[in-house]
Formats: sequence, structure tokens, C-alpha cells
Amino acid sequence: MNGVPTVPLRLGVNIDHVATIRNARGGDHPDPVRAAEMAAAAGADGITAHLREDRRHIRDHDIERLMGDIELPLNLEMAATEEMLAIALRHRPHAVCIVPERREEVTTEGGLDAAGQHNFLKPFVTRLSDAGIRVSLFINADRFQLEAARSLGAPVVELHTGAYAHAGDKGSDSLVKTELERLVTSARDGAEMGLEVHAGHGLTFDNVGPVAALPQVRELNIGHFLIGEAIFSGLTTSIQQMRSLMDKARGEQE
Repeated sequence: MNGVPTVPLRLGVNIDHVATIRNARGGDHPDPVRAAEMAAAAGADGITAHLREDRRHIRDHDIERLMGDIELPLNLEMAATEEMLAIALRHRPHAVCIVPERREEVTTEGGLDAAGQHNFLKPFVTRLSDAGIRVSLFINADRFQLEAARSLGAPVVELHTGAYAHAGDKGSDSLVKTELERLVTSARDGAEMGLEVHAGHGLTFDNVGPVAALPQVRELNIGHFLIGEAIFSGLTTSIQQMRSLMDKARGEQE
């Protein structure tokens, strides 16, 4: 596609909602670290966990255990706050993805405004990078946000695929096409700027193919759907099926 060499596509499995179920009753079950171990065995390339301000799912001790017990690289999602920065600098995960966060939201509602918050975000990106942590910014598919990410010195962007996923939920083929074109353009523009492009949010068995087929995208981060599907088929099966669909879509570009 567009003369871009096909590269392997990584799958990051987000385990947040295993912790959500655990926290609904308290106690230790189900264990998100056990889920991470199963994800590794099922073919995941990395583990993603979002430590929110209100600790509604992943908690501090989960991060400690993930860093100590899991061999796969950890991608720590966090808001740009001094508290989260201190936690990241203490644990030094492989990567930190800075995301927008509002206490009242059910889930992340959109991308980070890297352009509008440039001066605020700069010291966070700098301090994380200086500590040897790979910094990613979770942004909407928009050229201004890509340019801001490059200006900030973040080597990675994760494109928010929620608008594309929600368009499919509404059954609007024209809107799906529009949102996919935004992702196509941003993936191409980001790669041309020298950014490593990831994508995620709302991806399912039904909609992952076109995103996985984008040759510039190097990693997909998927969580809620995989954990939900695991109720019916088991976590290993849900991850393996997603891995297979991603590989199939990527292979069709060769």
C-alpha cells in the first residue's frame, strides 16, 4: 500500500477491565496480573494498563506487580499530572502513553490536545524521555496534533480510533469511510514526520481489519472488547482470534 514496506504489527492487550471486575466486589479476583500472563502466552506483544487518578480499575500495586512479574513490555497509560509522573519515574515502564482524563468520564472520550497544551505537556515529555521511557501521546487523527507531538519530542503517537469504531456502531457506511480516511491520512502523515504510529480504542473483531491493514501502524492497543469477549470464549481464545485477524489484514498488504 502506497509503496510502504509491510512491517510486523504488534498487539498490546489492555488489562484494565479485569481490574474493573475485581474492584466491583473487592478482594483479589480476578487478578489482572494473571490476565497479563495469559495474554503473553496467547501471543500479545505488550501489556497496557491505565492508572487513573481515581484508581477505578488498575491500582498502584498492580503496576508494581506488572513491572516485577511480567516479561512483556508495559505501556503505562496516564494523565499528565505530577502524581502520575512520579509513579512513572519510580517504576520506569517501557513506555508511557499520556492520555486525557476527566474524573466523570466512563472511558477516554477523545484524544489529547497536544497542540493546545504544548507548553504544559513539554516538561512531562522531557522528564519521561530523560528517564529512558518511551513516550507516546494519545491523539485524534489530526495533522495539527501530529505536528505538536513531533514538536514536543514524543517519538510515538497513538491514534484514537473511537470515532471510526462509533461510526460503525451507528451503521453509517459513509461515516465509517470518512473516519477511516482520517486514520489513513494521519498514519501516513505521522510516519512521514518520523513518528511511530500506534492506534487503539473501540477496536473489535468486526472493525480491526482496515486499521490493521494500514502499513504505517506498528501497534494496536485493545482491551475492553477482548475482556468482554473472554466471558464467552475465554481470554486466550479472544486474544488469539484478534491476533489472527490482525495478521490476516496485514498479510493482505504484502
